[in-house]
Amino acid sequence: MSSIYTRGGYALPSSSLDFKTGSWRTKKPVHLHAAAPCHHACPAGEDAQAYLALVEERRFREAWETLVSANPMPTVTGRVCHHPCETACNRSKMDSAIAIHNVERFLGEQALMRGWDYPMSPLPANAPAVAVVGAGPAGCSAAYHLRRQGIKVTLFEAMPQAGGLLATAIPHYRLPRLSLEGELERLLGCDIDFLPNHRLGRDVSIAELRTQFEAVFLGPGLQKPRPWNVDGAVPDDLHQGLDLLREWMHVGTLPQWNSVAVVGAGNTAVDMARVLKRAGVARVHIISHKAIPAADIPPEDTMPAIGREIFQALEEGVQIHEHRGVQRLVLRGERVTGIEVVHMKKLRGTDGRLRRVAFAGTESILPVDQVIPAVGQVLDATGLREVLHEGWFQFESYNGVLKQHNNVYVGGDARGDHGTVSEAIGDGRRAALAIAARLRGDAAPAEHKREPIGVERLNLHYFEPGDRPEQPMLPVAERDAETEIELCLGENQVVAEGERCLSCGNCMACDNCWNLCPDSSVLKTREKASDGSHYVFDYDYCKGCGLCAHECPVGYINMIDEG
Repeated sequence: MSSIYTRGGYALPSSSLDFKTGSWRTKKPVHLHAAAPCHHACPAGEDAQAYLALVEERRFREAWETLVSANPMPTVTGRVCHHPCETACNRSKMDSAIAIHNVERFLGEQALMRGWDYPMSPLPANAPAVAVVGAGPAGCSAAYHLRRQGIKVTLFEAMPQAGGLLATAIPHYRLPRLSLEGELERLLGCDIDFLPNHRLGRDVSIAELRTQFEAVFLGPGLQKPRPWNVDGAVPDDLHQGLDLLREWMHVGTLPQWNSVAVVGAGNTAVDMARVLKRAGVARVHIISHKAIPAADIPPEDTMPAIGREIFQALEEGVQIHEHRGVQRLVLRGERVTGIEVVHMKKLRGTDGRLRRVAFAGTESILPVDQVIPAVGQVLDATGLREVLHEGWFQFESYNGVLKQHNNVYVGGDARGDHGTVSEAIGDGRRAALAIAARLRGDAAPAEHKREPIGVERLNLHYFEPGDRPEQPMLPVAERDAETEIELCLGENQVVAEGERCLSCGNCMACDNCWNLCPDSSVLKTREKASDGSHYVFDYDYCKGCGLCAHECPVGYINMIDEG
């Protein structure tokens, strides 16, 4: 009587199945769940590959739930994030990167439109209590993830509304109020005790919070403009970029000038320049030490503002002076009538460090009515001095716990080493998980540095070429202060982006290894598993030829040395 051994054959006792051909092997295949580059690069911790796979199947709510397991505000980050995930995307080596931020935004908008609630369990009656200071991106993220962990959260905010700089300094044409308010309303509505108009150092102290709560998360942001002068000279009517942006957001008007120079290269500088154009300023200049983004410009010499915002500013008539610095203010009395700009060049000093220095002989005068510095912000130490060291936080870089205060955590811009919305959201999430582990008596989560899988590990022959969709935009002539410029992709377009995803390092159950193994040494279990573990290697008969690994489209199979 014959016995069934594999899907490919029947054999009698003492037949060829008695010969364990796996003994010939010098290498063997193993499953290796490598990190997708998009996941590895995302500061917020999103696994874009995971939700793109669900989008491909039009399982939008499940995709959104996967997304918000890391980032509670996708309609915000889908608009304002610099999306390093797309820079890292392996698909760009084939044709063009997946439009991840557009898919993220689509899922966030679907959730708001359809009224989806966060997947979250009710708060236990004996839940521990944690204080979060600052309702910007870091604080909101920390509050949300603490709440997901079954922790009671009290969120303190100095301003009358939540959102931080999202609400007070990002123009409406980039981030519509309805989208931001929708995200914040849902977040604050999940049993988070929100206390606006509570300023640290005035209404509450860190010492009080440490007494009343099990732990404290600090996300105060950087609220004070960095001091600025040119060889000690400061115009009598100096306006800081961040202050003017806040004035524009609250009042809707700005002083009337004919020509303005904005000094800086970040998002605040670009936003300020674009707002000035909308306020009727005829000539707006950005003076930048760094270059406009281009393929041949190294990242360290590129303007840190979001690239698409820079090019939209150029479309709108803003003039950007690359590799320039302000060497002298031209004043009439105490008022600016012009600036002397000079070409800046990187030179190595006697200590070996590269510094930008003025390049003699390149000076020129730029006539302007006003110069507006937008060169960054600094920490306001009010209410924080007891946990600062020489004016700064000292913290563990991964979870943000303060080194000398083991129940106080910090995240967002106030850390001093981060400056984007997505980084702030990631800080809040990691700190919340560390706080939850501490309250349970567990070890703090450790950083897992999985190397992302490179395009050389993929078999691109199994993927069809496909174009990245063009994001619809308002024509320049129709742009104003309120109407959003970048529009949302449609459902079919985001599904197509899910189909374009290469599923880097994650099994997609294509059956290649099972079909192509010449020795029928790849078996399938009866129960299908989402992670590909239902494929089992029969090492008794696997000769280690490597065909399965070579023909795996996504690099999920790795050949390792035997023994």
